[in-house]
Amino acid sequence: MMSSTRSFLARTLMWVGIACAATSLAPSRAGAEALLVIEAESGRVLFAQNAGYPWYPASVTKLMTAYVTLRAVKEGRLNLDTPLVVSSNAVAQSPVKMGFGVGTVVTVDNALKMLMVKSANDMAVVLAEGIAGSIENFADEMNANARRLGMVQSSFVNPNGLPADDQISSARDLAILARALIRELPEYDYYWHLPGIRMGKMVRWNYNTLIGRYPGADGMKTGFICASGFNLVASATRNGRRLIAVVLGAPSSAARAMKAAQLLERGFNSNSPLSWFAAPFGTVESLQPVAAAPPNLREDMCGGHRKRPATEDEDDVVANNNPESPYAVFLASLRPAKAKGAAPLQQLGEPVLVYTGTKPPAAGSQATTDSKPEKKKSAAVKPAAAKDKDNAASASEPAAAKPKRKATADKGSAKDSSASTVAPGDSGATARKPKAAAPKESTKDGGSATAAASGDGMPAKPKPKAPKPPPMTITPAPE
Repeated sequence: MMSSTRSFLARTLMWVGIACAATSLAPSRAGAEALLVIEAESGRVLFAQNAGYPWYPASVTKLMTAYVTLRAVKEGRLNLDTPLVVSSNAVAQSPVKMGFGVGTVVTVDNALKMLMVKSANDMAVVLAEGIAGSIENFADEMNANARRLGMVQSSFVNPNGLPADDQISSARDLAILARALIRELPEYDYYWHLPGIRMGKMVRWNYNTLIGRYPGADGMKTGFICASGFNLVASATRNGRRLIAVVLGAPSSAARAMKAAQLLERGFNSNSPLSWFAAPFGTVESLQPVAAAPPNLREDMCGGHRKRPATEDEDDVVANNNPESPYAVFLASLRPAKAKGAAPLQQLGEPVLVYTGTKPPAAGSQATTDSKPEKKKSAAVKPAAAKDKDNAASASEPAAAKPKRKATADKGSAKDSSASTVAPGDSGATARKPKAAAPKESTKDGGSATAAASGDGMPAKPKPKAPKPPPMTITPAPE
């Protein structure tokens, strides 16, 4: 009896151990994420967690799109000034996008800037079609480069990372790609850390909130779809030492920024004898891939339990609405002051000019585009629920302008304005009619409208000036 009991307990413990080992291969549902930090120069791994597990890359895919594009430039197949034409296929892409009309011309340089800062899905297609003729041919080039680099877990079917079952990568492979961008294309390094872009009145800041905040931050790209969670490939340089951090599956854009900053900070301190980066991981290429299906985090990221839809631009909303939130405190602790040995950021805090066509707009003039200028959503406005939470809601069109009621006499006259203005926090649905003194309109016989009299002896009413239509806006949406 005693032997039988011992045998039963031994078998039970054995199966429990096997079950635990099996479940340890997959990220837990409570904290499903992959983390990795490496040295860019040597490829040495400083820390890894689920780094070999396959993952949906989302818009981090655009790092490969940029890599293929810039290799084509370096090989002389095209140059940064080459004009590309927006196709109907590009126009049909889901937000986030620039929203240009069919036939709009954009240079390779401007398309890359819009791709890396705004994560514009239509610009990814413009680049793909301009380089390879079609999305399918470009995907073949992406996969060929992935194989050449040793990205054994990666497959690509589109250039922008919109949801697709076969669009797969891993933290391991993305770190290999980021390292290739830094080492093979150093002359184009500024594309990875542009703080923002400006087109006319539209300004869009980089979704990578470490740029300009974390000392030494100099790259690279964010991504989000419901199935993947919030992803980030980030890089930073101090004392000539550059690190690459990869965070996949974070629960929010704030969490991915904090996790990446923590990985980078501890990585820079990894030479300390008491560092928790003590385990020998080898190089990034030596990390073992895990043969499994990518985790699908749709329910965790976009399920009905969330109080508000997950969006790429939620950082500003959270930080501005609750200054005591962990992310707001985190942002406040990151100063743009230069850390010792940190690489300076190019045009820190200043958005770079982008435009359509082949020449920049004349000084003092507004850039002309075929899309409507996008205004950054106010933190006070609650975002609308996305129809498709993977790709976000479609661009919202403003309603017809409602003219403001006539100002009372005791308020005085206001300066003339040539265009309607949008109130802070408005999404473009309502426009204000500018206050102005009654203009003098010429009558048919050449007299002044204010001086001319009607048949009953009363002064003729001035001819009303037709209000100009309000500017159109595109609501920011997740990648």
